[in-house]
Amino acid sequence: MLSILSSLNHFIWGIPMPILLFGVHIYFTLHLKGVQKHIGKAIGLSLKPDTSGEGDISGFATLAATLAATIGTGNIVGISTAVALGGPGAIFWCWLTGLLGMATSYAECFLGVLYRRKTEDGTYIGGPMYAIEYGMDKKWLAVLFCFFTLIASYGVGCSTQARAITETAKTLWGLPEYIVGILIAIVVGLVIVGGIKSIGSICTRLVPAMGFFYLFACIVILILNHDYLLLAFRTILKSAFLPSKLPAAVAGGFIGGGLKIAARYGIARGLFTNEAGLGSAAIAAAGAKTSHPSRQALISMSATFWDTVVMCAITGLVIVTNLLKNPSSVEGYSFAELTTAAFAPIPFGRTILGISLIAFAIATLIGWSYFGEKAVEYLFGKSGINTYRLCYIVMIFVGSVMSLKLVWELTDFVNAFMALPNLICLLALRNKIIPYK
Repeated sequence: MLSILSSLNHFIWGIPMPILLFGVHIYFTLHLKGVQKHIGKAIGLSLKPDTSGEGDISGFATLAATLAATIGTGNIVGISTAVALGGPGAIFWCWLTGLLGMATSYAECFLGVLYRRKTEDGTYIGGPMYAIEYGMDKKWLAVLFCFFTLIASYGVGCSTQARAITETAKTLWGLPEYIVGILIAIVVGLVIVGGIKSIGSICTRLVPAMGFFYLFACIVILILNHDYLLLAFRTILKSAFLPSKLPAAVAGGFIGGGLKIAARYGIARGLFTNEAGLGSAAIAAAGAKTSHPSRQALISMSATFWDTVVMCAITGLVIVTNLLKNPSSVEGYSFAELTTAAFAPIPFGRTILGISLIAFAIATLIGWSYFGEKAVEYLFGKSGINTYRLCYIVMIFVGSVMSLKLVWELTDFVNAFMALPNLICLLALRNKIIPYK
């Protein structure tokens, strides 16, 4: 299975998906007249409640829930893997995916609010499936999107995060994987049973705290490695287009095959971390208290900025400056542990990183449970939610003991097929999306 998935992903993410994603990102950047220029306004609006709007939770709580789902192992393990397999240039493509993807995120969240529906119990529900059904009149495509969203919730949202937590706990404290898996399943289960209001409440507290904690540690490392910052920038830019080779740290060394390889891993990990084009952020945006779709779309767009333009870029710089400064420091580390090697020189660095990764992963587990839940509600109605929650909790345990390589390959594969219906919807309904003024 691993071999088959790897071959399929090599094709899908080799040319088709990078071209499609970048094409959509560039199109909406132009169509929405460079909506990224309003990022300052977006951050300001996220801190200002919209008292005149209808919805279930505040714009900030919606943003926090989106960030909880996106700021996860992709910001640490994903970037490490991208650098190891795609070279430092993968960071450039990951960052560019985030910068341009902000426009796509705005577009999908705009449609998420525009086509949302109010249920019988007074709550709001929306996302690409409703835009596809009511905007495009393509019920079958909406069902397909929800099917892949459901599968993705068990992959990108569950298995990758659970496995990252158990590996971290085992490495740092020697805790058995199955014990950690059970504990995480219980903790997350207690939160997701409360629904979107419970999820929003937890995320508004957890996301800012874990984000600042991690960024502070990264800034300390960059200060220590400041002599290599300029060289790191040059290395990243050069490797984005030309073949490069970094010091060997594991069997086979680090490979950097130039434009194609760097773009393949950079864009794939960029989509994994910020989910722009995946459609998941639109599901969360649909529940926001907002007076106009463009207002919440702008707020939700800032999630991509924080997740990729800021978090992933800083993680990438931490890794590359460490590789340039201490090439021998990564000996003995796997592809997924380059960030760990970069944190090792600072006091309690491994523990700080481990706690950050666990916090990120728990937040993602909580956030993605909601996305999967809404897909189930669309497919089977509210009667299927409790069954989904139970399966999700069980999958946390299953994911905690699965092969990490298999989990990553499965995640890349499902992400591509979840993105396709959403991207088709965005292009079909492009004239319904109004630029922010």
